[in-house]
Order: sequence, then C-alpha cells, then structure tokens
Amino acid sequence: MDLHSQQQQDDFLQQLKVEKRASVHTLNAYQRDLRRLSDYCQQQNISTWQSLQSTDVLKHIAQRHRSGLSSKSLQRELSAIRRFFLFLMQTGQAEHNPAQSVKAPKQARKLPQTLDVDQVSALLDAGTNSLLEIRDVAIFELFYSSGLRLSELSQLNLNDLDLQDKQLTVIHGKGNKSRLLPIGSKAIKALQKWLQIRPQGDGSEHAVFTSQKGNRIGNRSIQLRLKQWCIKKGIPESVYPHMLRHSFATHLLEASQDLRAVQELLGHENISTTQIYTHLDFQHLADVYDQAHPRAKK
Repeated sequence: MDLHSQQQQDDFLQQLKVEKRASVHTLNAYQRDLRRLSDYCQQQNISTWQSLQSTDVLKHIAQRHRSGLSSKSLQRELSAIRRFFLFLMQTGQAEHNPAQSVKAPKQARKLPQTLDVDQVSALLDAGTNSLLEIRDVAIFELFYSSGLRLSELSQLNLNDLDLQDKQLTVIHGKGNKSRLLPIGSKAIKALQKWLQIRPQGDGSEHAVFTSQKGNRIGNRSIQLRLKQWCIKKGIPESVYPHMLRHSFATHLLEASQDLRAVQELLGHENISTTQIYTHLDFQHLADVYDQAHPRAKK
C-alpha cells in the first residue's frame, strides 16, 4: 500500500469518532475491516487505494465468505469499505467507490423454533400456586392467544383490554403501528383471574402486568419468569417469549391456511416476513400427506 494508507485510515476513524460519534465497538470493527482489506491489497500487489476496483472488493468479500464469515459480518465489512471510500472521495483522495455496487451474499433465513400443540398445553396447564404464577400464566396465555411481541405485551395497559368483546389493542406495535387482536377464551379466563388479584400500588400504574409492588414489569423480567416456570414445572424445552408467538403463527396457519390473516394478526408489514411460517407448515402438510394419501406409502 502507499505510504499514506495508514494515515488515511486513522483520519477516517477520527472523523467517525468526532463527527459521527461512532461507538468504540464500531471504530474497532471498522479498523479491523480496513486492516484486512489492506492485507488483501498487499497480497494482490495493489499499491494504492485509487487502484482498487470493484472486482477486487468482490474477490476480497468472496474470500472472507469462504473462510466462514456470516452474511451479517460481510455486510458490515462492506459498509466499512464504502464509508472509507466515501471519506476518500470527499477529501479528494479517490475518484470512485469500488464497494458501491458489491453486495454480500444473503443470509439463509433460520426457521423459527416452535412448540407443538401438546407442548404448549403442557406449558400452560401446569397449575399455579401463587399470585405471581397466576400472573405469569396470564402472560403466557396471552402470548400464545394473540401472538404478541414481548415489548407489545410488557407495554400493554388496562384500557387496551376489552375482555367483554374478547379483544385487545396494540397501541404501539413495530413501526409504531396499532392493531386490534382477538383474545382466546383460555387467555380471557387467565386474565380475569389475574386482574382480580392484581396489586394496585398507589393506583397510578396502568400496566396490565405488574410486580407484587404494583409496578410495570419489563421485558427481561418476563423472559426470566418464563425460563423459571419451565424449570420449576419440569418442562424440558428451552422456551422464550417469541417461541410462543412463533407457535401461535404456525398453529394458526396450519389450521386456516390463511397467510394474509396471519400477517395481519402478527403485525407484519410485508407478507414475505410471514411466509417464513409456510416452510414450517409444509412439513406439517408433508406429514399429513404421507399418512393420508393412498399412493404415498410404499
């Protein structure tokens, strides 16, 4: 590399730190990314940043991909290179951005983990022995009944519930969008049981789910309570709140085959997000086919 390459990198990182207020984590990551790019250039006898072409960046990223780097990490490396060359162009040290049109390979979408219907029943029908367990079961029932996100459930207020009409309103969903959701009869009963004994505190707290002192409980508390519940009740699965949302979506799709309805209930802006559940559903359909079709079995 040319003699000024390290100075250029240092100047770029300083600009990120001062003008963009980048975090130490980001600065360290970008520094490593640019160091790897410098090493690649030296291996390829590329002597100046100005000489670097899009094909070179593509080969570098492909090499990093073959070494096992994830799509997310590759995207960050490309972002670092793009921003560095944007800095060089702004300071008159480069005429083009070789990383501008280079894209990282897409990450394979992981199928969400779900519970089957019997596993959900075992989780929700384990029985309660205390005020907090009654609250917790109401939380778990509501996750599975209405497919709420964790933040949506923890932010739920009393006036968001309409138990008479068996529905609730998510006021601030993802993207700050609201939606109306049905509540199943099991969840209604669990909520009624909880609300009869819900600690009032000084009466100023409007949260549906509170601590024994009457304060709103947060996301982390809900996650821990679900984990503790599984351990206490001898449920072997490692269950987390979003798994109940995934199970809600999968079981509903299996029964209804109505992708648009599931999209609305989940609050997905794009149906492509909801379509991840069709991969899970296909396995269910394949099992049904194997059992039912007269020509499926050998």
